[in-house]
Amino acid sequence: MKLTRTLEHHCCKPLLYWPLLALVAAATPLAFAPYYHFWLMPLLFAALIRLIELNERRAVAAAYVFGLIAYTCQFYWVHTALHDVSGLPNLYALPMTLLFPAFLALYPALCIWAWQRFDYPRWLKTGLILPVLWTLSEYLRETLFTGFGWGALGYSQITKSSPLAGFAPVGGIHLVSLATAFIGAWLALLIDNAGRLKSRVMPLCFSVALCTAGYIFQETDFTAEDGSTNTVALVQGNIAQTLKWEEEQVIPTIQKYYEHVSKATADIVILPETALPVMRQNLPDGILAMFAEQAQSNGSALALGISQYTEDGNGYENAVINLYRYNSEAALPYYAKSHLVPFGEYKPLAALTAPLYKLMNMPLSDFQSGGEGQAPLQMKDQKVAFNICYEDGFGDELIATARHSTLLANVSNMAWYGDSNAMYQQLQQSQARAMELGRYMVRATNTGVTAIISPKGSIIAQAEPNTETVLTGHVKGYTGETPYMKMGGSNWLAGGLAALAALLFACRRRRPAAD
Repeated sequence: MKLTRTLEHHCCKPLLYWPLLALVAAATPLAFAPYYHFWLMPLLFAALIRLIELNERRAVAAAYVFGLIAYTCQFYWVHTALHDVSGLPNLYALPMTLLFPAFLALYPALCIWAWQRFDYPRWLKTGLILPVLWTLSEYLRETLFTGFGWGALGYSQITKSSPLAGFAPVGGIHLVSLATAFIGAWLALLIDNAGRLKSRVMPLCFSVALCTAGYIFQETDFTAEDGSTNTVALVQGNIAQTLKWEEEQVIPTIQKYYEHVSKATADIVILPETALPVMRQNLPDGILAMFAEQAQSNGSALALGISQYTEDGNGYENAVINLYRYNSEAALPYYAKSHLVPFGEYKPLAALTAPLYKLMNMPLSDFQSGGEGQAPLQMKDQKVAFNICYEDGFGDELIATARHSTLLANVSNMAWYGDSNAMYQQLQQSQARAMELGRYMVRATNTGVTAIISPKGSIIAQAEPNTETVLTGHVKGYTGETPYMKMGGSNWLAGGLAALAALLFACRRRRPAAD
């Protein structure tokens, strides 16, 4: 204990404190895909807690610095999209890349600021209140201002090896985050606790109990097979984003995908987001019929990503069209993206941001939303609930369609982010969605990661990124609802945590006023 106090005394010195904090933050990407060192996140969170406790006067600043560094290291690929792909000069790209984590870091800072308002014994303030407030801050980060939930603590646990992943079908990714925060906080109490033996035993017992519960949930089947089995072929075109929308590339791209469709013999064939780089209504006559007839002759149901004008002709949508049982005289079944990417698919604060788009190669930046709760697309034996790229990060918004589906599918174009960790981080989100919704998830992407994921979140098959290939495999249809789906999402959890925090705040001890 004396050694611990000596080390902590040195850690309080600014020359060591801030570099140590930066090191803890910079290590956070290792807990997520593609590294999957899930065990690291509770340790890093415990280290953050202890550093904050050691210097409460600078706790809010420390939380902000932690968030700034952690999110910069996790989401460095924003610069790839802005500069390397879109061509925005570094004069603008670098500040905008840093502006994003600078904004996101406000959430952990707000959490610690609120935490300091509670006057309770350490075991309660650190062991309960801090995990609750941190989870609430991550919930707000995913919901406010269109939301961005990437990098939440819970995603680090979405791997078969972590027992905490078992909480995903029970309460969604935020319940996994809460469990992860609890383990980190209890580690901080376990390692640094000057009290009696039972003060150390209790955090240990709580940690073991929580991990055991997670393991039990992980082994529980909340949904069931419906008896259907289909083969799938997921086409990965590997078309560079800098070439994708060039006019001279349209015909070669269509030919490339047609060749893949003509060779595919799977029951279900899926092409990635905006696979055909032209508005659906502007396609040469007969192109869709050609794709549909070829798929039908192979015994396949075909869906592909393409942009299309809205029915009124005044806007356009990012869509997946279903060519199964295609009839040129009938309305074409499709799914249109609902949750759009700010600054990528539409312009927030257009008066301020529109001039920047003139400096970038970013076509189609004013999409219209298709709305939530769209019907699944019938493809052979499966009712497929599609989502497009960024939407895979918002599990609550997928529930309405997933309830009526037997299979989940994500189509993406991650070429915007080059050979970065973005594609793997999104893959881990798909693993979380498969667990939350209790169904197979198939991913058809332009550059990666194209994959087939089981309802337990395991990656059954995965294509080599940045290659032109077709991933084939088998999927089974699933029906039923997980507890998370029955609850309708994360609002019940956030509401319960907010009520608990408000009650504890109302009952907090008040220090007597100074004379």
